[in-house]
Parts: sequence; C-alpha cells; structure tokens
Amino acid sequence: MADSSFDIVSKVERQEVDNALNQAAKEISTRYDFKGTDASIAWSGEKILMQANGEERVKAILDIFQSKLIKRGISLKSLDAGEPQLSGKEYKLFASIQEGISQENAKKVAKIIRDEGPKGVKAQVQGEELRVTSKSRDDLQAVQALLKAQDFDFDVQFANYR
Repeated sequence: MADSSFDIVSKVERQEVDNALNQAAKEISTRYDFKGTDASIAWSGEKILMQANGEERVKAILDIFQSKLIKRGISLKSLDAGEPQLSGKEYKLFASIQEGISQENAKKVAKIIRDEGPKGVKAQVQGEELRVTSKSRDDLQAVQALLKAQDFDFDVQFANYR
C-alpha cells in the first residue's frame, strides 16, 4: 500500500482579504466618528495602508479591519501590523499579510511531529510548506490533531490530504 500524505501550508485567500478590506473601507466611510477625518484603508502595493488624522483613529481602523478578517475566516496570525507613524499631519499604519511557512518555523513543526507524533510519520520541508507522510491515515489524523492543539505564532492549514 502506498504512503498517505498531506501538506502543512500557511496560505491566505487574497480575495477574502480584499473583501474584508472593502467592507472595512465602507464601514469607515459611513461611521459617524470618522466623519471629516480623512480616514481611509487601501492597498498600497503588497501592503495595506491605513491612515487618519489621529493615532487612536488609525488603531480603530485596524480594529475594524481585524474584525472583518475574522468574519471572513482569516486568522489574525497572518496579519502583520506595524505601529502608527506620524507622516506630516496624518498617522499612517502599514500592515502586511504573511504567507508561507519560514524555514525555522517548518523545522519547529517537524521537530514537534518527530518528538510527539506517532512513530513512522515523516515530515519533510518543501519550500514554504511541509509534507507529512505515513503508511497509516490514522497516524496522519493524529498529527493533525496534535498540530491543531499547538499554539503557533503563524497560521497553519492542511492541504492535499491523500
């Protein structure tokens, strides 16, 4: 019997982020506390730019955006927001969406699988993802349960289960 496998990935659906951003922009344009403040949220290249005339307002925009991401099923672990910076008369805050598992994080996950997972399960780093193989599908499901119980500082999903 051939080995069963699945991939551990960290991907974010760009369209869902776009939808959350558009919903946040619509809410900012209609909320009373943002009237006349030139508050906005938009893509700036690969980053998301939030700007307003006060530090608290920029943080409020970030809060609105985070709530929209949660409603769309996107983990906040994939959002990397900086600190508000004063630029002229406005405060700006840049945020980026993290995708892919870094080499050191992949090694951490592989070590957890080796140390705590069932015997006979192999984890192999492949670029920005991790392939887990085993002869038993039950072992693979045990590994998934083990990883779901861990609290990583990055988002993980399971793909290509076969």
